[in-house]
Amino acid sequence: MKLTTRSRYGTRMLLDLAQHGAGGPVRVSEIAQRQGISVKYLEKLSRMLKKAGLIRSMRGSKGGHLLAKSAAEISMGEIVRALEGDLNLVTCWTERTSCPRLKTCPTSKLWQEVSKALLERLDSMTLEELLASSASDDSLPACGSHRLS
Repeated sequence: MKLTTRSRYGTRMLLDLAQHGAGGPVRVSEIAQRQGISVKYLEKLSRMLKKAGLIRSMRGSKGGHLLAKSAAEISMGEIVRALEGDLNLVTCWTERTSCPRLKTCPTSKLWQEVSKALLERLDSMTLEELLASSASDDSLPACGSHRLS
């Protein structure tokens, strides 16, 4: 399983909002400049994050985006689900009709357990915790830090 740039860049966008949004709405252009991500791509992500209730937007000359709730209330699981959709590694046990071998498959239970562990870990980490852990280790480069054009 590989997370797409939606999750990686969307998380960076939300972290940026958590860091810079205390003084009011943050413009996408400012986030794009700080994060090295195109404005167009961040606008696409912001629509998805807004639909999921993770950010809110304000229009006007002092407009921009803000977190819709505190960073402590936003789990990584919420972010990844909003941007990726279903996180199950296989569909055989979520869509019971997709595999005729479900009842006899020796690997089905393994994939279910791995998916559950992944979801539990993502749900247990908040945006605030991620922000705190990244602040304590400045030696690590940002994930996906190359520029998207």
